[in-house]
Amino acid sequence: MGETSKARSSKNVHLSLLNLLFLLLLQSTAGRELKFVLLLYRHGDRSPIESYPTSLHKESEWPQGYGQLTTIGMQQQYELGQYIKKRYSNFLSHAYKREEILVQSSETDRTIMSAQANLAGMFPPTGEQVWNPDLLWQPVPVHIVPKGHSPKLRYPIFDCPRYRELLKETMESSEFQAKIQPYEEFIQEIAVYAGYNPYILKYVDNFKLWHIQDTLFCELIHNYTLPKWATEDIRAKLEELTVISLSTLFGIYKREEKARLQGGLLVKNILEHLSNAAKYPKRRKMLIYSAHDTTLGALQMALNIYNEKVPPYAACQIFELYQETNGYHTIEMYFRNDTSKEPYPLTLPGCSTACLLSRFKELVSPILVDDWPRECGKTEEMKDNDPQ
Repeated sequence: MGETSKARSSKNVHLSLLNLLFLLLLQSTAGRELKFVLLLYRHGDRSPIESYPTSLHKESEWPQGYGQLTTIGMQQQYELGQYIKKRYSNFLSHAYKREEILVQSSETDRTIMSAQANLAGMFPPTGEQVWNPDLLWQPVPVHIVPKGHSPKLRYPIFDCPRYRELLKETMESSEFQAKIQPYEEFIQEIAVYAGYNPYILKYVDNFKLWHIQDTLFCELIHNYTLPKWATEDIRAKLEELTVISLSTLFGIYKREEKARLQGGLLVKNILEHLSNAAKYPKRRKMLIYSAHDTTLGALQMALNIYNEKVPPYAACQIFELYQETNGYHTIEMYFRNDTSKEPYPLTLPGCSTACLLSRFKELVSPILVDDWPRECGKTEEMKDNDPQ
């Protein structure tokens, strides 16, 4: 049976309303303008940071020693640089312009080299910037941020008495015990395999358990022989414990107070850059931080957007500042942790994906600190090289 005239009329009205709504949505977003971008990424693939007592391989077996960027890591960062160039092709100039972009790195070799490889992907020289026809690369400045300088790109900051108290409280808390108890026997077993005292492996702030997992992970990627005990199941459990270790440093227990003493410092810095870009439009369009997995972990847990996974190599946290047609500024966040997919949109709890800058400030205000040494409980003698 065909539609009645009344039904057709109702359907047409419904479609007209949908079309009108769609048109209004288009009009409301067509004029919004990207004003500023801030990126923070983890370095690329590297050699192990350190080994464990019974390891089959010594530091001399790694081409550049421990903690150094590998050729795989260079490729990962080069690919990320190409992605950044493509994503912002209508925002950044096609050729490198020093006034548009600033790149800062922590002081480690692997983050500095990661930034250089990333910039090689972003800005291959063209036209007058080609200085050697046989080498389509050009030097782009990477500015080093020392440990004692703000913004901190290395976390956790252990030079904070109150934070050390919080870590101790965390490892004694029921929340932490509930997470670690199922692994008690496993930790005893790993201690024997790795040549450690089991007591040592229970403390996350020494990173020993983390480094066992990390060493095996690095060896597997680079086709080094693994010990017979390092089965797939054991490696999976070690990875689970690494996630618990990272969460212990910045979350699980009294997350907000930890954030004030750790990742909140970086949130404050990022918010200042976004706010300044909104108030005082400049030629600079992008700020990039080259850092570490713990930097991303501290930041994401401070913002309460952590996905309970250790950020992979070359993972990139994105902040985009937009000016809407009504003049207000909004912040959008994305996380690129999978090269096969577009970055995942992240939403600050209590806000929408496109979060008003003013609302963003309001929501993060509990984790922003004005007097870091005081909140850390530092004496006057301890206040040298503070991050403020």
